[in-house]
Amino acid sequence: MIPNRLPQHLLVIDDSELQRQFMAELCSDMGIPHVLQAVDGHDAVAQLKTNPQIEAIILDLEMPGMDGVEVLHEMARLRLDPAVIVASARESVLLNVVESMGKSLGLRLLGVLQKPVLFEQLASSLSRFSVVQQRAEHNDSQVAGPQLDEQDIQRALREGEFVAYFQPKVSLLDGQLKGVEALIRWQHPQHGLLAPVHFIEMVERSQYISEVTLQMLDMSLQHCRRWHDAGLPLNFSINVSARSLADSKLADAIIERVMASGIPTHHVILEITESAIMVDLGITLGTLARLRLKGFGLSVDDYGTGFSCMLQLSRVPCSELKVDRAFVNGASQSLHLRILLESALDIARKLNLHVVAEGVETREDWLLLRNLGCGEAQGYFVAKPMPGEALLPWWRANRERVQLLGIAVE
Repeated sequence: MIPNRLPQHLLVIDDSELQRQFMAELCSDMGIPHVLQAVDGHDAVAQLKTNPQIEAIILDLEMPGMDGVEVLHEMARLRLDPAVIVASARESVLLNVVESMGKSLGLRLLGVLQKPVLFEQLASSLSRFSVVQQRAEHNDSQVAGPQLDEQDIQRALREGEFVAYFQPKVSLLDGQLKGVEALIRWQHPQHGLLAPVHFIEMVERSQYISEVTLQMLDMSLQHCRRWHDAGLPLNFSINVSARSLADSKLADAIIERVMASGIPTHHVILEITESAIMVDLGITLGTLARLRLKGFGLSVDDYGTGFSCMLQLSRVPCSELKVDRAFVNGASQSLHLRILLESALDIARKLNLHVVAEGVETREDWLLLRNLGCGEAQGYFVAKPMPGEALLPWWRANRERVQLLGIAVE
């Protein structure tokens, strides 16, 4: 779990002196040492341009001159990167539009709150600062990646440079460790450990994608065998690309490897995206049907990000629904996200599908998912992805903490 750190320098932007003072006092009560104020949008932008110490802002929308929407656009144009909390008395539909706009601009939104803002709401939004800050720093460090080509992929397969990391999936009901998602990394001899952002698109376009998938499967099966032998009968899920699903020989290769490993097929879950289903539909559906007949779990990944979600669910013999982080992250603070999340969970219940929520980063989102009856959760609030050999030590060290989450009450 990421240590909670609040911003040390925060700017409150509101044309109402009463509202500014109220918000500033709430921030001071939370222990934020430096709370600045701006009387309108122009004042705010001027302070942001001259004071790089400002780590977060609380922004009203309705202001004379430059309104809050204009401030957000100006921040994006000038590449000003403080984290943002929007606080406005306007209707929730408008706030939802502003939230979507802020995300599309690449701003680091901590929350969009409707006035009057309660202490607990503001505290919850500010508690997301550590996660958002760390994610931004991580992304900044990966902007410039190495130049790689198919020859590098071929060598990586031959030399065993691809490695599997695993992110725990935990029951929201009782905090039990139920499974993991296998996530690829590249241990490059010159560039060090590379995250998928540097290479996965190239790999998926290459002729080697099915071979990479099967190598990931082999590594996951080896770790899974060790976990089972240690008394931890975990499931693992592995991502399968659209091109791999369109490979008619893939099902045979997967079945053969899993059968040889001694791991029961119901412990192996294949994650597919909604868009992948539309590639070579006949072959893809045949591959999925064969795998399901053999007892493999099938999970629709990133559910909610496609345009024909319910139609796809009627076509795919899936056993699990994985709700995309876009609907999970911050749902405790957004009425619209909560409604969409409730809708996804309701559909899953009616179709008798297990549900995993990804992107869980705060206690508030964890509690919301638990109260809504979601099955499992994964995300930084539980744990980051880790090497397979680190999973058992992590569970021994964190078992009590995670299981206490399962019995937590609001």
